[in-house]
Amino acid sequence: MEIRDFIPSPIGFWTIEANSETITAIKFTAEKPLWTPNPSKITKLATQQLTQYFNNNLEEFDLPLNTLGYSPFYKSVWKAVSDIPFGKTASYSDLAITINNPKSVRAVGLANGKNPFPVVVPCHRIIGKDKSLTGYASGLKVKKWLLEHEGTIAVQKTLF
Repeated sequence: MEIRDFIPSPIGFWTIEANSETITAIKFTAEKPLWTPNPSKITKLATQQLTQYFNNNLEEFDLPLNTLGYSPFYKSVWKAVSDIPFGKTASYSDLAITINNPKSVRAVGLANGKNPFPVVVPCHRIIGKDKSLTGYASGLKVKKWLLEHEGTIAVQKTLF
């Protein structure tokens, strides 16, 4: 049986998938999953930390992530993304410079888009060089919410 669990958040549901020792993926869905959770010690740790994050009680995650099968380049990008502090952002070109490969901006974007651990490896903190909100696998509404949650961008209220 697959090891997985999910948590509700203010913007939808986050599924945590794992093997016996590590988190293998985190996924966002707008709707509540229909399957029955099969949690483990690892998924419980992840759900606890994600819940703390969404409740404004955690800014940095400490989870065992399974990156086996991913290239050293992808891992270097995700490491650089993980080093971006809570409440801060960086551009794709900033990341390319950080990993000492300034001409790899497009490859950095591709690696960021393939991040299997959103929120924990905070790829939502990567924005365009012009400060625009660029693509996000879970959608720009989710990215905007996460950045507002972290105080990176002002919460925009509607007038009506």
